[in-house]
Amino acid sequence: MTRRELLAATAAASATRLRGATARRPNFLFILADDHAGYALGADGNPLASTPNLDALAKQGTRFAGHYCNAPVCTASRQSFFTGQLPHMAGVTRLPTPLNAEKPTLAKQFKAAGYKTAVFGKMHFNRAAEPGLHGFDVMMTENELTRAWQKDVQPKPLPSDLRVKPQWKPFQDPARIWLNSEKLPFARTAAEMRSTYLANQAVKYLEEHRGEPFALWTSFQEPHSPFDFPIEYTNRLNPSRYPAPAVAASDSWQIPNIFRDLSPEEKAGIRAAYYTSTAFLDHNVGQVLNALRKHGLEDNTFVIYMADHGYCLGEHGRFEKHCGYDQALRVPLIMRWPKQIRAGVVSDFTEHVDVPATVTDLMGLEPLPIQHGHTLRPYLEGRRPVMARNHIFSEYLENEEAYIRTKDYKYMFCSGQRKRTDGYLTDNPTPGRYERLYNLTKDPGEVENVITQETEAASRLRQMLLDRFRATHPDAPQEPQRLTAAEALDWYVRPRDIDKA
Repeated sequence: MTRRELLAATAAASATRLRGATARRPNFLFILADDHAGYALGADGNPLASTPNLDALAKQGTRFAGHYCNAPVCTASRQSFFTGQLPHMAGVTRLPTPLNAEKPTLAKQFKAAGYKTAVFGKMHFNRAAEPGLHGFDVMMTENELTRAWQKDVQPKPLPSDLRVKPQWKPFQDPARIWLNSEKLPFARTAAEMRSTYLANQAVKYLEEHRGEPFALWTSFQEPHSPFDFPIEYTNRLNPSRYPAPAVAASDSWQIPNIFRDLSPEEKAGIRAAYYTSTAFLDHNVGQVLNALRKHGLEDNTFVIYMADHGYCLGEHGRFEKHCGYDQALRVPLIMRWPKQIRAGVVSDFTEHVDVPATVTDLMGLEPLPIQHGHTLRPYLEGRRPVMARNHIFSEYLENEEAYIRTKDYKYMFCSGQRKRTDGYLTDNPTPGRYERLYNLTKDPGEVENVITQETEAASRLRQMLLDRFRATHPDAPQEPQRLTAAEALDWYVRPRDIDKA
């Protein structure tokens, strides 16, 4: 028996013991949000967040309060936790890059185990949906979902005096418009919204497949800009309750130019629009979870709620992700399986790549061929893992930068050699190599760069970052010799998928 066969057999036997008297194989439901930051959740202690359904899910299951994405950009993050590989190994580090159809995926593992597999919503595969692609029997992703929604749902006339948001034109319109600073609704009722249609498709799938084991991905666009919500949610939140944080003078150098002319009132409106869209997201998540309960599937379904990455809402002068600040990296992660896993909160560090390792372990699937993560099963069973993570790793190779965060420090490395193409240019788009170190014990807001004062910590975290690349990068055997640590990082942070889009 090979090591992989042994691991698979052990996982399967362990999952059988966990399920106990469960008559059928358990189902799997993955609910994914776009740009939902970890702090924008009532269960995280934020009174400004209206998320009752997600808060209830967190209370019923395990919430990982120290969970971080491995890339603060949609495509790279999603394909990383879908394959179990860090972005540079998955081959997807930039927004337009499609995932190679030959890559192993979590859906393929379910399909090989006899599960019916389906996906509805935003996945950033960057190619047309087709049955069987990436392991899905049923696919209704971005374009296919939009076409079906437009065909099946005809909007009713709206009051002539109702103001609604214009067509979304990011980077063409001023940021105050495409970030919805006026907090305008989408020109549809809640029943007519695209995300409501998405939720209905997921509910229909649950109804049709409740008698057989299924693995279902339901991926919502909210609260991604322009922060969509229906007309019923108009003026639900008062922008005066959502003032943007003050920006330190030390942050001025890195603020993207497109955000520099936003007024305090516009910033507050953007924040209120984001939280309104999050409330609408929560409503639709509730519809899917209610369907599980209605059809008697709740006790036999392993549910995961997660976001692809976080979002800055004025912190450091930014209204986006694409950076290494905690607001962009920390995301919600909630797991629920009634009577099978504990309810509680885990504060230890966890990463996105830990999620597929956990799913294959807990569901008795064959492990993915490459798993850069560690199973979180001990936490779900009320135990401590043998070795808890002492840091998290994340990368944004569009700007040739990467990050290491420990309990006490955040280290950011950037080659400063690539002019980014994501629209977030600064006054100096190619400043040359720079490093930043924040002492989080003294400076939790990540404001004061102490890279020259705390050289020992800087050296230690720089080496940690380099070690993660060397242990996981497919080109590591070709690393040039006699490079300094900084020069080696320059070499590793170059995006290798530039010409694959």
